[in-house]
Amino acid sequence: MITTFNEKDKMVRMTIEISSDPDRLNVDLIHRWLSKESYWAQGRTLEAIRATIANSICFGIYLDGEQVGFARVVSDRVTFAWLADVFIDEAHRGHGYGKSLVAAALAHPELREVRRWLLATRDAHGLYAQYGFAPVPIGRFMDRVNPDPRSATPDRT
Repeated sequence: MITTFNEKDKMVRMTIEISSDPDRLNVDLIHRWLSKESYWAQGRTLEAIRATIANSICFGIYLDGEQVGFARVVSDRVTFAWLADVFIDEAHRGHGYGKSLVAAALAHPELREVRRWLLATRDAHGLYAQYGFAPVPIGRFMDRVNPDPRSATPDRT
């Protein structure tokens, strides 16, 4: 239960819930958020969104039953986890929901013992630092970017 204030400064009680039940996810809403509103997944297809959800541990955050955020983790559940696609609907930002979502992912029973977590962010370093994330040493990690999965030549741009 969260207490928040509406535009007339009246206290309003709202129930927030975080679930890893994939059946509760609003895939069309997640697709809109990621493909149109995020900076990192512009143009991602609905088919691709469905595939990422099917192959990840996903988290939805719900405010009075309405989904207001999403995150997913790709992991072997022992040595490595990639926190990805963390998104809070713009109308619901600034209330700590992103923090709650990250905390829930890190505390998930299948992920609690993971040794190394990684993520990429352009603008939320402060949020993730609160949970022990730090910049990766330069030169230690490498990546391979292939913007067109049918292409054999990665694009480094």
